[in-house]
Amino acid sequence: MGMGKTFRFVMPGIVALASAFATSPAWAAGLPQLDPSTFAPQIIWLVITFAVLYFLMARVALPRISHVLDERQHKIDGNLKKADSLKTEAEAAAEAYQESMNGARAQAHEIFRKARDEMAQESANRQEELGQRLGGEIRSAEENIGKAKDKALAAVREMTMDVTLSAVDKLAGLKLSKKEAASAVDAAIKERRL
Repeated sequence: MGMGKTFRFVMPGIVALASAFATSPAWAAGLPQLDPSTFAPQIIWLVITFAVLYFLMARVALPRISHVLDERQHKIDGNLKKADSLKTEAEAAAEAYQESMNGARAQAHEIFRKARDEMAQESANRQEELGQRLGGEIRSAEENIGKAKDKALAAVREMTMDVTLSAVDKLAGLKLSKKEAASAVDAAIKERRL
């Protein structure tokens, strides 16, 4: 709306207001701003003040406000773009981290499996070594037991022969040779083993 159109639009309202105030009690009370004879200078100053304020708003304040709003919008758009790029980077970093974690888990499982297999193999080797050592000790012990048994049986056989010779001599009054006593004892031992 131009200045002339605004003046034409406002002027009839001001004239109507002035005529209303001319008959009002405020004018009668002596209020100078309501005196119709001072309406013309007041209207001129009103129009001049309105025109200056309109010019200042249109040429100075509104362009500055518009410029500030444009800068603000530009800054907001820049921040949104930056936030979008940071979000993309964060998603890529999270994905890389997840892949790294999956790789580390797989590697840890592989290390654990290898360690378990190595321990199982080492345990099997130790058990086999222990089994061989114990088997050797058992065979050696069995041989020693066998030797001790043979020695004990030989001693028992010898004693049995002596007892047999002495018993036959005292009970039957017969004299046996050591060879005959040995064959009798061997026959008795053989009978017992069967």
